[in-house]
Amino acid sequence: MGDPAMTEYLGGPESPEKIAGRHRRYVDLPEIGTGEMFKIVEAATGESVGSVGYWETDSPEGKAYETGWSVLGAFQGRGIATLATAQVIERTRAEHKHRYLYAFPSVDNAASNAICRKLGFTQVGLTEYEYPKDSGNIMRCNDWRLELF
Repeated sequence: MGDPAMTEYLGGPESPEKIAGRHRRYVDLPEIGTGEMFKIVEAATGESVGSVGYWETDSPEGKAYETGWSVLGAFQGRGIATLATAQVIERTRAEHKHRYLYAFPSVDNAASNAICRKLGFTQVGLTEYEYPKDSGNIMRCNDWRLELF
């Protein structure tokens, strides 16, 4: 999150303090069932290549899950984010807790929007989204929703 190339569609790099705070929030998720973050590891080498996760959010339909992913530039274009996000979908479906999974990629992030299309999400509109939270940075995002059950 401190790399300008990796945060192009997320409002730019964050300070080390913001990154540390985000990490603490991931580690301190209050309980199972409210979300999880995963390191994406390339099977052939064991190398860490990104992250993917899901967390509870409020939606027009009530509580739902939201997902997000990030793959290091050298590993992009190989389908890694699609595979990792598909695994998140399987996991959230198995929980059978929330009916919907949302994703909010920037309207300018063609690759992430393509992942949503490939995995069966439906674009339900456009939205403005503050990211990172409490940053004042407002992103224009596509609002994608996937019915889990």
